[in-house]
Amino acid sequence: MVTIHPAPAGMQGAITLPGDKSISHRSVMFAAIAQGESHIRNCSGGGDNRSTIGAFRTLGVDITQSGTEVHVKGRGWSGLHPPPQTIDCGNSGTTMRLLSGLLAARPFLARLDGDESLRGRPMGRVIGPLTDMGADIVSESGGSRAPLQITGKPLHGICYRSAVASAQVKSAIVLAGLQASGTTTIWEPVRSRDHTERMLPSFGVHLDVRGTEISIAGGQELRAFDVEVPGDLSSAAFFMGAALIIPGSELHVRGVGLNPTRTGVLDVLRAMSGSITVQNLREMCGEPVGDLLVRPSPLHGIDMDGELVVRAIDEIPLVAVVAAFAKGTTTIRGAEELRVKESDRLHALAVTLSTLGARITELPDGLIIEGGHELHGGRVDSFGDHRIAMALSIAGLAGTGAVMIEKAESVGISFPNFYSLVRDLTGPTTTTGHA
Repeated sequence: MVTIHPAPAGMQGAITLPGDKSISHRSVMFAAIAQGESHIRNCSGGGDNRSTIGAFRTLGVDITQSGTEVHVKGRGWSGLHPPPQTIDCGNSGTTMRLLSGLLAARPFLARLDGDESLRGRPMGRVIGPLTDMGADIVSESGGSRAPLQITGKPLHGICYRSAVASAQVKSAIVLAGLQASGTTTIWEPVRSRDHTERMLPSFGVHLDVRGTEISIAGGQELRAFDVEVPGDLSSAAFFMGAALIIPGSELHVRGVGLNPTRTGVLDVLRAMSGSITVQNLREMCGEPVGDLLVRPSPLHGIDMDGELVVRAIDEIPLVAVVAAFAKGTTTIRGAEELRVKESDRLHALAVTLSTLGARITELPDGLIIEGGHELHGGRVDSFGDHRIAMALSIAGLAGTGAVMIEKAESVGISFPNFYSLVRDLTGPTTTTGHA
């Protein structure tokens, strides 16, 4: 358990964030199936990314790591070997879903499993289209959930219209399509995160992107490429939110990824009248990167739905906390995807923030938060969800009393040094206990 105390002096200082989790996953995966040696700098050290590295080691790929630098000796598609044991995906849905597409055409049997949380998340959204391509994927539970048994088969291209905008679904189909006969085309209703489309050309892959449609020819090989991973905007969002709502703050965030499919949280916080300035905009490995200056601001509520929800889906826990301190009402709709994350995040936010004094209503697909009411201390459960734990930590820093967070160790899934940075920016006494 961790106890968070109010930060009366605000959040002051400059930070450089760990590497973007989504980009780190893809860097390791693409390097592992490429021909040659790739070096990845500023790779995320969170538990999810460790699961991806561990998975490819189980598949016989030579991967060494020193701090945030990862060295991958890829030997192409044929360099993947039959795994001698179950591939443990831990808590990482990205690892399991993308591996499902990647392994669907490899000529061996692989079994994918994970922790209790991952076993509860839906895998049917990738099993369906991959099966249409000729894949043989069996859910041992019989309910389209892990563990999964994948028997590699020859695949053929398909035209797939996704009912949801999901970067994981899209990327799994792309990885299968690279190995399939013919051309694979994926359409999604709203453009989801496009890190896969941005990175693959650097590894020598040709794909055609037109709006929300992607086409990729099969039979392509990848070649090694060195990647420098930008700072994780989803991780930065928690510190940005704190700086906006705690008086006396001034926060500088250096080298953070500003991919347009990920900057929904910036648009949300700015729409609430948050003072966030982008500086030193540049490009890194095909990804826009910049520095941010964040200062306290008088915020107001907004209505949030549609594409904006898709682009800020992972940051909604932070948005809900910030909305509790804003003037007026914030309504979030179209966010039912949050019910099948590491926890049912809509329910978790409604329960925990209500405990701390927020006026919040849970909807089937979202939340209504009536802002302008002080949050007090209390004891809350993070539901073992890293983003819920970090959001509750910000509520504690900005509130009037100590917040005790159970299962706070879950932050290690994406951001192992989160509480260390909190202490650096707010003072050594704001965080007590062990995560």
